[in-house]
Amino acid sequence: MSAKHFKVAALAGDGIGPEVMLQAIKVLRGAEKKFDFKLEITEAPVGWAGIDFAKKALPDITLAVCKRSDAILFGSVGLPDRDPTIPKEERPERAALLRIRKEFGLFANLRPVRLSKALAHACPLAKERQGEGIDILVVRELTGGMYFGQPKTTEDLGAGQRRAIDTMVYTTAEIERIAHVAFKAAQLRRKKVTSIDKANVLENGVLWREVVTRVGQQYADVALEHMFVDNGAMQLMLRPTQFDVMLCENMFGDILSDEAAALGGSLGMLPSASLGATSGECTFGFYEPAGGTAPDIAGKNLANPIAQILSSALMLRHSFGLNEAAAAIESAVGHVIDTGYRTGDIFSASEPNARKVGTREMGEAIAAAI
Repeated sequence: MSAKHFKVAALAGDGIGPEVMLQAIKVLRGAEKKFDFKLEITEAPVGWAGIDFAKKALPDITLAVCKRSDAILFGSVGLPDRDPTIPKEERPERAALLRIRKEFGLFANLRPVRLSKALAHACPLAKERQGEGIDILVVRELTGGMYFGQPKTTEDLGAGQRRAIDTMVYTTAEIERIAHVAFKAAQLRRKKVTSIDKANVLENGVLWREVVTRVGQQYADVALEHMFVDNGAMQLMLRPTQFDVMLCENMFGDILSDEAAALGGSLGMLPSASLGATSGECTFGFYEPAGGTAPDIAGKNLANPIAQILSSALMLRHSFGLNEAAAAIESAVGHVIDTGYRTGDIFSASEPNARKVGTREMGEAIAAAI
């Protein structure tokens, strides 16, 4: 990888994935020309597209493309109507998503949640609860906890009874490394970390709280508070502006980041970055929108591509160090929103200057605004 030449694996996946990926690539090409860098983008099938192509949710050829790349730009996978046709272990969410996370050691998920003033109407909270604006970064541990712990099985107990077992496991080292990510992120923001656990009933929670407290002592400029996950879920709705960085284990982060995403007006607005170990100045990352495949609107030019586009901006920043180009994409998104462009999920007829557009028109407007 040269200073300004980067290899990207573009895995569009299923449902609306190909549509929003196309717009993200369009925007990246615009940034590429303006900021003088080169992206070698290789597209490959994943999810049900991978199953249809090679009978595997993560085909060998796709994994090989990922391993040759400096980052993965991901769409979405999963088609619920087709899930019953294959064993659960072969379904895209497990066989593709979880495997990629484990294969590349993607232990830190960053999900920024921002509510533009122009989209205050799309937030489910009353305006007085939105304060001067919502700006939260959810930092989620991604390769431990209940999703990966062993044993994980379903047992037949006889007499028509079965027992499902999932195991929640964390080590000190796993908690330490994700805690450092959260505290370092807070140093660049408003210098506050809220660590989420369930220390009153879970052994994992006790260890989590102990380790995070110890790591926090290394960051004297960052305030640390601990909060039980149930209270955290409630506080996101009551007073979201109190949060700066929320640090969560895998399952709690999965749930709370989706809840927080609603505060941004739509899942179609929320990007995410999943990061692994840093080598030199490059961090290998996996970048995907927060929403799903939305098969009901796939192919209809209705999907919001902004989450995918903002995920590409996160890729430029975290994996390639192209901060100016990343900021330009984010600024272009803000400009287009401020001028009234709206896909259906964020449109309100009560907005006097709102202009309802489709996936393609939104992507083209953002690309033109760079």
